[in-house]
Amino acid sequence: MRVLLIKTSSMGDVIHTLPALTDALSAIPDLQVDWVVEEAFADLARRHPAVHQVFPCALRRWRKHPLKARRSGEWAAFKSAVQATSYDAVIDAQGLIKSAFVTRLARGEKFGLDKQSAREGLSARALDHPLPVAKGQHAIDRVRQLFALALSYDLPDGAPDYGLPRSHVPTPLSRPAQLVFCHGTTWPTKHYPEAFWRQLLELATSEGHRVFLPWGNESEKSRAERLSEGLDQAQVLSKMGLDELTDKFLEWDAFIAVDTGLAHLAAAAGLPGVALYGPTDPVLTGVRGIQAHSLAADFPCSPCVQEKCTYRGELGKGVEPPCFSSLKPKQVWRELRRRTA
Repeated sequence: MRVLLIKTSSMGDVIHTLPALTDALSAIPDLQVDWVVEEAFADLARRHPAVHQVFPCALRRWRKHPLKARRSGEWAAFKSAVQATSYDAVIDAQGLIKSAFVTRLARGEKFGLDKQSAREGLSARALDHPLPVAKGQHAIDRVRQLFALALSYDLPDGAPDYGLPRSHVPTPLSRPAQLVFCHGTTWPTKHYPEAFWRQLLELATSEGHRVFLPWGNESEKSRAERLSEGLDQAQVLSKMGLDELTDKFLEWDAFIAVDTGLAHLAAAAGLPGVALYGPTDPVLTGVRGIQAHSLAADFPCSPCVQEKCTYRGELGKGVEPPCFSSLKPKQVWRELRRRTA
């Protein structure tokens, strides 16, 4: 059975799709999935055993520079690759106008979220079979339900399986271990305070653990350098691609992260750890893993789901953003120790 999957970005959304592929492969052993995904996440998509072929795209870049995309031949090559096969099913798992545009190009019966279920309801117009998947659920659950409906199999009851094989057994924190602290994220309100990160680093290194700090841009690199200054057991990583970084996650022992794509990668890689949620809602996008746990701020306006903090009360005064005042470093460290006992 040949299926074309449209799920282009972001990193978290791509990772949240992997368990649905595992479900589908278990139900349909001869399944082969071709995946349209943003070029930055192509290596990650290729890792799943159900994936036969990946069609990297650059929709964001192409929309900004459409003439350049046409003149370079990138768009023509992408369109030709997508249309080369007649599929048994084409699944738009994104539910956006941009994904509907790609879905219309493909050859085969088209399935996806109906107008009440999709983030952008107009995307359902590109579908032959719009399907109802209730909102208010975790993103992983929604994609798993969509695949089960589209490919006509019974939805499994078990925990999500991301299809990323892990041979290394994580070392418990009762012994010296290798940890990763994922401090970089997009929204200013999702950033755990630097002073709190520094305290976590001091707690971890004082117990003999080695802590690695990844980064994705110069601002994150500078933060990592500030946080690790004077701590021999804290190491700022060199610049890494997602494929190399994924290999590292499969070898490390535990993680602490903010709400970022790397938090979901850590959970998918089977790492025990905690992800810290202030303005965002872990019910919808919390980490899901064997020993991964979401810690939500206990604050009057959390989750506000806002990129800019508008709280003006006295609680959490002196902490930015103030909602993280309810997730102090010692509490976070205790929870990590509990998860890795």
